[in-house]
Amino acid sequence: MNEIARGIYHWQTFHEGIQANVSSYYVEPAATVLDPTTPDDGLELFAARNVERVVLTNRHHYRHADRFAARFDVPVYVVEQGEHELKGRPGLRTFAFGDEVGPGITSHPIDPSWPDEGALHFALGTGLLAIGDGAIRYDKEIGFVPDRYLGTDPDRVKPLLRAGYGRLLSLDFDTLLFAHGEPLVGGGKEALRAFTEGGA
Repeated sequence: MNEIARGIYHWQTFHEGIQANVSSYYVEPAATVLDPTTPDDGLELFAARNVERVVLTNRHHYRHADRFAARFDVPVYVVEQGEHELKGRPGLRTFAFGDEVGPGITSHPIDPSWPDEGALHFALGTGLLAIGDGAIRYDKEIGFVPDRYLGTDPDRVKPLLRAGYGRLLSLDFDTLLFAHGEPLVGGGKEALRAFTEGGA
C-alpha cells in the first residue's frame, strides 16, 4: 500500500477473472475505502486507521468488501442501480447518483447505457475523481477497456462514455483514481479532458 498523495493510499492485487491487476484506494481524510481488495500485507494495515465506510464505483467492484465490513463493522455503499447483483452481501447499503455518500464525497452518473457506472468526486484538497470501468489507465494514457467488455457495439458506446466524463469536467479535481490501472496525481482534469475529446 503506497501513499500517492497526502492521506491517499493505493494498492493493486491480481484479479483472476480478468487476468490483470486491479486498484483499490484508502482516502484517509474521508475514512473511506474504494473498490477494495485485500492488500498483500492484509487488513492489519488498517488496524490503527479510521475506516468508516466502503464505497464502490459500480456493482462489479464489491471484490473483498465483505472482509472490510466484517473486520471494521462498516457499511458497503453501491449505487441503487447496481443493488440487484449484490443483494444479500454483507454490509450492503445503497445511494442514488447525486447523493453525498460520505463527507465531501458525491456520486455522479456517466451514461444511462451503463446504468450503475459512476464516478465519485472527493472535495478534498485539490480534488479527487474516482473512476470505475468506463476508463482505464495501464499505459500512462487514459483509454477504454477492451472492446469485448463494451457490449455489442463498442463504437457507439465509446462516444457516450467520453461525453459522460466530459460532463464531469465542471468539478474541481486534479487527481484521478482508476479502479483499473495507475492513479494520476496532478494534471488529472486536463488528462481527462484530452480523453473526452477523443484521444484514446
